[in-house]
Amino acid sequence: MEQSSPEDGTPSAASASRGFRLGLTVALVLVLVGSLAWTGYLVATRTSGATGNLAERVGTVLTGDNVVAAERERVMDVASQFMLRVNSYGPDDLAEDGTMPEYRESVAELITPAFRADFDTQVGTAEQTVVQAQLGREAEVYGTGVSTMDADSATALVAGAFTNTYPGNGRQADERVESEPASFRVRVTLVKVAGEWLVDDFAPVTGAGVSLEDPAASGAPGDDPAVPPTDEAPEEQQ
Repeated sequence: MEQSSPEDGTPSAASASRGFRLGLTVALVLVLVGSLAWTGYLVATRTSGATGNLAERVGTVLTGDNVVAAERERVMDVASQFMLRVNSYGPDDLAEDGTMPEYRESVAELITPAFRADFDTQVGTAEQTVVQAQLGREAEVYGTGVSTMDADSATALVAGAFTNTYPGNGRQADERVESEPASFRVRVTLVKVAGEWLVDDFAPVTGAGVSLEDPAASGAPGDDPAVPPTDEAPEEQQ
């Protein structure tokens, strides 16, 4: 006669089996909860400055895209391009009526309609200086950073310098005389309009001459910014 094993069908074996299944279930639940918590953290930190519904934001995390970093890059690019465009103009931009239509449109592409109204009231001063003094200006950006950003607004800091040029007199009549580069550090405020970052305002943090109201005030030779430099002005600056 065969004897049954003491482990087969005994209460102790059944209890051990149930305990194993319970432990495995608890472990799986903990792993699932941890995964959901980690996904939520990634969605909150990597897409906090992005638009879109929750599903789209989760999708960007699963694909490895860092939306916040991408948005910051867009903000810095627009802020940098704005400072380059607003500080780059000269006699070649003048139309027959004494305005700079291409310059106006170039800047307008990067600014909000509200800021466009302020810009249009100030740009006439720059145009007059170009007509009267044949002033030219070129800008260079050294660096750009984002100080604050949320889903639809941001603030960027842009550092750089611009150089004014004027037609020479006397021995330098066929040349343009350059002023010393004038450095600037500007705070640029941006808002998102229809999915695009646009400049809504800007103000100097340090430096001078970044306002269109006095385009020749910084780094221009001579006492009067509306008067072109003489031959002696560059010699006095050396």
